[in-house]
Amino acid sequence: MKVLVVGASRGSGAAAVVALANAGHLVTAFARTAAPRPHSGDVRHIAGDVLNPDSLAKAMIGQDAVVVALGISENPIAVRLLRRASTPLDVRSRGTAGVIEAMREAGVRRLIVQSTFGIGGTYASLPPSLKIFFRLVIKPQVEDHVRQEELVRRSGLDWTLLRPVVLNDDDTAAPARVDLDDRVDSWKVSRRQLAEVLVAAVEREGWHGQTLSVSG
Repeated sequence: MKVLVVGASRGSGAAAVVALANAGHLVTAFARTAAPRPHSGDVRHIAGDVLNPDSLAKAMIGQDAVVVALGISENPIAVRLLRRASTPLDVRSRGTAGVIEAMREAGVRRLIVQSTFGIGGTYASLPPSLKIFFRLVIKPQVEDHVRQEELVRRSGLDWTLLRPVVLNDDDTAAPARVDLDDRVDSWKVSRRQLAEVLVAAVEREGWHGQTLSVSG
């Protein structure tokens, strides 16, 4: 499949590019700084702003599926204290809205979006330390995740939402736990593990219209 990864320069997006390419998909890595990264397979790198409709429209041509892994790279405590970041705090919802519009115009149906565990009813399941972190440190980002998920559910596309727990860069090869009923096995999961779930979501029709909890 031809898969566009939005937010591909680092973190989960970069891991998704590698995993998708290794699985044999033709990947377009879209980010403001889309520098090539090690991979096997076919990857096209496009530098563009997700908030620019023209850039998205050009990247969307010929795609079969889209993975959205937008986020803010700066330390969340610094962002909260300084109240500024190099990326807008509402990039997830605004960027996803642009992606949805571009997909509609290009006739692309399959959408996979990374959100976070702790949104909606899953907040009650968080340990106390994470509840405090969500309320006091990343409240604006959490609110943006909520708006993002609402946009995805109302999109009319063949969507899947992924809600990983706390992400890390461990190089574990163990598979993640994927659950449709908001259950998790632990409070950490690696980006590599999440990337493999993103690949499965691209390929699996049974996950259309589903929200998946992903844990290590």
